[in-house]
Amino acid sequence: MPVTDKAPSLADLLAWLEQLRDSGQVVHDDKQQCWHVLGHPEVREVLAEPGTFSSDLSNLMPPQEDFAVFAQGNFVRMDPPRHRKLRGLVSQAFTPRVVAALEPRIAEVTTGLLDATDGATRVDLIEQLAYPLPVIVIAELLGIPTSDRPVFRRWADALFDRADVDPEQSLQDARSQAMATAGPVMRDMNTYLLGHIRARRHHLGTDLTSELIQAEVDGERLDDGEIIGFVGLLLIAGHITTTATLGNAILSFDECPDAAAAVRADPGLLPGAIEEVLRYRTPFPRLVRLTTRDVRVGDVEIPAGAVVQPWLAAANRDARVFARPDRFDIHRARNPHLAFGQGIHFCIGAPLARLEARVALSIMLQRYRDITVAPDEPVEVRNPWLMVSVNRLPVDLRAR
Repeated sequence: MPVTDKAPSLADLLAWLEQLRDSGQVVHDDKQQCWHVLGHPEVREVLAEPGTFSSDLSNLMPPQEDFAVFAQGNFVRMDPPRHRKLRGLVSQAFTPRVVAALEPRIAEVTTGLLDATDGATRVDLIEQLAYPLPVIVIAELLGIPTSDRPVFRRWADALFDRADVDPEQSLQDARSQAMATAGPVMRDMNTYLLGHIRARRHHLGTDLTSELIQAEVDGERLDDGEIIGFVGLLLIAGHITTTATLGNAILSFDECPDAAAAVRADPGLLPGAIEEVLRYRTPFPRLVRLTTRDVRVGDVEIPAGAVVQPWLAAANRDARVFARPDRFDIHRARNPHLAFGQGIHFCIGAPLARLEARVALSIMLQRYRDITVAPDEPVEVRNPWLMVSVNRLPVDLRAR
């Protein structure tokens, strides 16, 4: 399974994290000018205290109009009480009950995408299934044309597939560089979404965008700028985690054929296998917080105003919590991974991502008796310092 050299490997990232961990579970980084939090209980502690570890990073970045527009409705970067009010507007659209009702549509889309391969024995799993499936589902929920999915992929690639991330660079310098790179993408996204929102205002439907237009916070309707951030966040975050998880699952099963065989023999193991994929190849490896006061994490004192990076990928391989953490083990009796975060910022789309992964993988395992990563074509990986995922995954398929 050759891998292109477009980005560092996951192994590189994990080795770097373990080298940091040699100095402790909470480590100050002079070069990056931040604190790395690596241990599972320590990361949980950071994520559980939004009053102390703020998600509002606006002070770390120079003002930029396109980012400011998007930030109005981006509740991922908000603290209470504003976060609670805005997240509450869409939380009902992602409850387990509501999401479960989407299962027939997810199965229909999955089957249609696989049928469209015309029985090909080799396909790019990302192009044929892992990307279009969740984009179609979330776009339909938002009332956005699914035919525009090449545009959405271009945005996601520009935001989460930069090869220039330098682990030695200070976080502030990295964010300034990212803003310069992503600014035109954000402008394009804001313009597109504003057009969609204005069209919906004139022709309201039953989709989530129409519901946001009619929603109220503290007795006031959301303006277009606030809805842009809402819809953009749901559109991008609503597909990219599932895309990553599907690709990561196939990679993990290919590396561990015994796990794939076990799931084929007992489909009841699939949900647990997906959780292990999320732990083993955590899609978003890290988060960023800003301390609002002096605080002790583990046995380390962190001052107010400090940049803190809780590493989900490191927490999910903490040997104090996970036995043999570097082993892909779908039979773990206990798997309290933090791939979807923790606390008030727990991923709102987690139920949908889990369902999409389960349905798609179940259909693939039933349909094909063998799914293997092509041995003679490159797997194109994203930069794991930003996201653990693949852009291109050629697989060989053998039908039953």
